[in-house]
Amino acid sequence: MRVALFVTCVNDALYPRTGIAVVRLLERLGVDVDFPAAQSCCGQPQYNTGYRCEAELLLRRTAEAFAGYAYVVTPSGSCAAMVRAHYPRIGRAAEAEGRGGALAALAEDLVPRVYELTEFLVDVLGVTDVGAYFPHAVTYHPSCHGLRGLGLGDRPRLLLGAVRGLELRELPGAEECCGFGGTFAVKNPDVSAAMGTDKADSALATGARVLCGADSSCLAHLDGILRRAGAPLRTLHLAEILAATEEEPLR
Repeated sequence: MRVALFVTCVNDALYPRTGIAVVRLLERLGVDVDFPAAQSCCGQPQYNTGYRCEAELLLRRTAEAFAGYAYVVTPSGSCAAMVRAHYPRIGRAAEAEGRGGALAALAEDLVPRVYELTEFLVDVLGVTDVGAYFPHAVTYHPSCHGLRGLGLGDRPRLLLGAVRGLELRELPGAEECCGFGGTFAVKNPDVSAAMGTDKADSALATGARVLCGADSSCLAHLDGILRRAGAPLRTLHLAEILAATEEEPLR
């Protein structure tokens, strides 16, 4: 099986280890991974700020970059939700404005091929035990886009629960937003920081060594709060934990 990795701009610019971990993990499971170099931002910041026409350009670019792949896998519930929930809306809006159905057709073709990483592992590959080893206490934060936008449900927890050596600790108020929300954090910094502090305090209360999630943007927000507080809690993308093995442990 061959898939395309949609790494997302946050991971590409700030967390390349996450993309590397996804490739290691998928290749270990027998999947061939391509990285189309033409990929760019999914357009979520533009769309959420009201610049729909600017987001159209990125819809087109994303669809063209991943044309021909049966599966497009991304380690970001946020970007997967942008493609699956909002690309069709962008296409329909353009068509309603009399600008033709090309964007709608591109969205319709791309949407069913885009999978968030844990969806792909559980639903397509049919695995929950990926052969990972991570002997640490971990708590998991389900980001809003994955939880509510994609309906990931227990998929991430099933994968974490099968990791050898890992002790999964329940996160109090797990379904509460961390406060990042992309441009929300820029427009409402005080509210965003307060929400993030509540989430960080909940994670610290578990006594876990690692706070993991499936969205690097949320983890970046929480990591900043934890670092400023000097808290002894490391943030990690779930892909890095799943990629770790006894022979190749996470550094």
